[in-house]
Amino acid sequence: MTRLTIPRLSRRTLMQGAGAAATMPLVAALARSALAQSGEAINFTAWSAAVDQAKSHVTGFEKATGIKVNYENFPAAQFRATLVTKFTANEPLDVIWMNDAWTPEFAEAGWIVPIDDRPELMKYNAEIEKYCVNAMTYKGRQYGLVYYADHMAFMYNAELLQKAGITTPPASWDEVVQQSLKIKQAGGPQYPLMLALTADAWLVEMVGAVMNSYGGRFTDDKGNSALADPKNGALAAAKWITDAINTHKIVSPGAVTTSEIDALKAFGNGGAAFALLPRYRIRPLNDPAQSQVPGKIRIALMPQGTGTGAGHYTCGWVRYFGVTPHARANKEREAKALKLVEWFGGKANNEYVFQKMLMLDLGVPFCTTPLNNDKDIIAFYDKWVGGADIINKQASLAVTKDVIAPWFGEWNETNNQAWQSIFLGKVTAEAGLKASADKWNELKKQG
Repeated sequence: MTRLTIPRLSRRTLMQGAGAAATMPLVAALARSALAQSGEAINFTAWSAAVDQAKSHVTGFEKATGIKVNYENFPAAQFRATLVTKFTANEPLDVIWMNDAWTPEFAEAGWIVPIDDRPELMKYNAEIEKYCVNAMTYKGRQYGLVYYADHMAFMYNAELLQKAGITTPPASWDEVVQQSLKIKQAGGPQYPLMLALTADAWLVEMVGAVMNSYGGRFTDDKGNSALADPKNGALAAAKWITDAINTHKIVSPGAVTTSEIDALKAFGNGGAAFALLPRYRIRPLNDPAQSQVPGKIRIALMPQGTGTGAGHYTCGWVRYFGVTPHARANKEREAKALKLVEWFGGKANNEYVFQKMLMLDLGVPFCTTPLNNDKDIIAFYDKWVGGADIINKQASLAVTKDVIAPWFGEWNETNNQAWQSIFLGKVTAEAGLKASADKWNELKKQG
């Protein structure tokens, strides 16, 4: 995955330029209607994840409804930039995958529309975790239907720990250093901790997880940046990661150019004892068809930092389906778009088919509470994770990013560069965090 590149346009400039079936009564009626026969396809734009599952579900939708779908996907690292380019060029997008961090920016720009006036979609809120609904809400309006929620997880290779005489995974970042050095001395990997620190869309969540475990926040109670506050856990987190690379040498210097997918592959090849990865990666890591260390990877609580407010906290996020003004501009097209959103983010054939498919095939978690009691889901956790107890406890300690604002995308480019400069030793942790803080406060002042 290449580095995230965002068109260097201000948010103001961007805003100025923006302009299954028989058992589902609604879908069955639609399949018989002239709407399904009108021939106009719905444009569905996503990032390159769960491609086979998405294609399969699109095919099921087309067969059930008679509605055609133009599905296209783009690399995740460049997806926001891709959408920005397409929206500013007035391309006909109808349904898009959305990152919760982009909601205010896209809502303010007029690129997504609220769906809370559509009861056929809002009925699903009764079976969605409250925090997931909140993550799709901006200024009191809900902008989509969720299909995926996750958090950054601390994973370890139980076999490598055992070979080094370690019986319990680290509970603190100090213990991560101690155990990593012990693993190196026992002939283990040269760099026991795998981190993906390239400047892409994952970096804010990678550093956010460590920062949260130190009790740190991106912003204070007034919405101003807290990064330059020496008492904030961000400074301790930045220094810990920098020392892990440059002093303790338990993280490779190449981490600054390592993407999340590259980290996953290396960890799955047995190249590290510990790794920070999205929780859903546990499935392929323990799959003998995809990993060289199947059955050896386990999840522990995020190591705890030091200082006020420190704990086993991590960074969480939500991804959802959004609807565009292009879809809403035509009632017929909008009706089709809403059906597609329901088919993916709600139920298909009276079941949460897509959410369950993602979980069983890829380990991608969900927000839909009824699936927690599904026998297949329970069996999944037993097989691939060793039970759901740690998973559920960590999920309860996930912290959503407190930088969800219209200027998030513009600020995050500076933020990524600031953290990378710290890791590379180009600036001190204090100077790097101040640069990010100054950019945030500048954009906030502009409104």
